[in-house]
Amino acid sequence: MRLLDFKPVLAGLILLPSIGTADEAADQMAQDALPLMYHTCASVIEEADGNDEYVFDVVRKMTALSLYNRQVDIEEFASSDEEKAKLREAFLSALTEGCAGDEDALLGGVVDDAVRSTLGL
Repeated sequence: MRLLDFKPVLAGLILLPSIGTADEAADQMAQDALPLMYHTCASVIEEADGNDEYVFDVVRKMTALSLYNRQVDIEEFASSDEEKAKLREAFLSALTEGCAGDEDALLGGVVDDAVRSTLGL
């Protein structure tokens, strides 16, 4: 199974604004995401074993950490629902493309690259 197979799950991904600069928030975000950083594009699908929510949760946590590390406030890039939908589509496309190029790529790197390219950073 490939990441493309979870397009409906990832299409619902909402790019989260960065969560303040509080150390507690950053610590919690890291605690949530870092244990999942071993995943490749293929391994997250394999481990999910058909559980779309698992893939969504892993990508969401990695995306939130990437946005936080870059100190991104999504409202600076998109404030309307339409603009956010366009960002989600661009993010999904970049994520899918990154995994299609190398299913053994570390998912955290693919997510970070997708955030960077989607937002033009």
